[in-house]
Amino acid sequence: MSTLPVALVGDNLAVPCVDGAERPYLSLDAAASTSALPAVADRVAEFLPWYSSVHRGAGYKSQLATAAYEEARSQAIHFAGRDPGGDDVAIICRNTTEAINHLAYRLRLEPGDVVATTVVEHHANLLPWARAATCRYVECGTDGTFGVDDVCAVLDRSPRPRLLAVTGASNVTGWLPPVDEIVDAAHQRGVPVLVDAAQLAAHRPLPTGADFLAWSGHKMYAPFGAGVLLGPRQAFAEGDPFLAGGGAVDLVDLGEVVWTDPPEREEAGSPNVMGAVALAAAAQCLELIGWEAIGEHDAHLSRRLRAGLAGIGGVRLLGPSADAAVLPVATFVVEGVPHALVAARLSAEFAVGVRHGCFCAHPYLIRLLGLGPDDVAHYRAAVLRGDRRLVPGAVRASAGLSASPADIDRLLAAVAVIASGEPPPVEYLQDPHTGDWWPRGETPGWAGLDRSLGSSCARG
Repeated sequence: MSTLPVALVGDNLAVPCVDGAERPYLSLDAAASTSALPAVADRVAEFLPWYSSVHRGAGYKSQLATAAYEEARSQAIHFAGRDPGGDDVAIICRNTTEAINHLAYRLRLEPGDVVATTVVEHHANLLPWARAATCRYVECGTDGTFGVDDVCAVLDRSPRPRLLAVTGASNVTGWLPPVDEIVDAAHQRGVPVLVDAAQLAAHRPLPTGADFLAWSGHKMYAPFGAGVLLGPRQAFAEGDPFLAGGGAVDLVDLGEVVWTDPPEREEAGSPNVMGAVALAAAAQCLELIGWEAIGEHDAHLSRRLRAGLAGIGGVRLLGPSADAAVLPVATFVVEGVPHALVAARLSAEFAVGVRHGCFCAHPYLIRLLGLGPDDVAHYRAAVLRGDRRLVPGAVRASAGLSASPADIDRLLAAVAVIASGEPPPVEYLQDPHTGDWWPRGETPGWAGLDRSLGSSCARG
């Protein structure tokens, strides 16, 4: 496990291309979801025969499943750099989005309360706060970054925020904010901090100073539908939970509910035991590989990816300069070619999977693209008419543990072909409803009937 890259389940599967050939699929969309590490898949297969009800059964399989589930909870706390016997609790959720919505409910925010956050955030760390409280935003520069001083200026305005919610790593540019310094500055002002660690968790140790953490298994090689909300027990000790139902109570009468202790109070219903087991296995794998090795691998891929794209005529990289701390993520536009068409051609002609659109971070991407109010109003009006062809966006390539320098070079060669103006081998048609492009023809895998496999990539 110590040598990188490492193979993932499903690597190099042959997929059809529009020229009739099959090519090994190259996934450069790790920032969206990662395939499973083999050890994770093996652990799931090993546990599957023992799957049973958790916290509710006296049978041997139930006892074993409960132990595995609680061990996964302890592993999540350990993975976050905390003491499993300490004050923090790990609540098993579906993903980061659910975790942040969960916290937004449990903090009992009022509309007049202020939550400080940034324009760099994923929608998962924007929308729940905007619905529950008044948001105050840290702006970014034209390079998509901000500094500790920018955060402090927002925190120092009156009234004092109830919470600072900040990303640990941008899902758009891969930029790593100085989270430890930001957390320290917030704590000096008496403001607790949530770190959205969805992008960070597979690449770097989680920040130990944050009051709350949220992250997802599907971005750290455990694609079985579990995530974590971690925070101090006292934050969940009073009041009703986000979800109400069985398993969250000690006593129920028709006119009374006595909620049980956290974290069980926060996990009504039968939990995702398989997802928890997978998440724990992935955390153990990452620790075995080692953060130093992962960081070196990331840095090498990032330099090759960003320098390579910057060297292609007609390609514009978005985000911070080359000397900024970034993950192996690069978001770019190709002059004269719609972002959705670039992504479609990379897939249909070169078997390279990337993401395009706004990456569930519309305010951030608008700033990175330099769009003004008139531009935004123009595409907004089109979307309201049901026409998504004008939605602005970019293309994102993101690498993980299985990517090699040769994989990066394969992407660069494909992008160079598209940016050169070389016409595609087939005609592409754009769907007004989704905004996506689809090759025209009857090539197996890309025929009209196969289109039902797709949906709008640009939404978010």
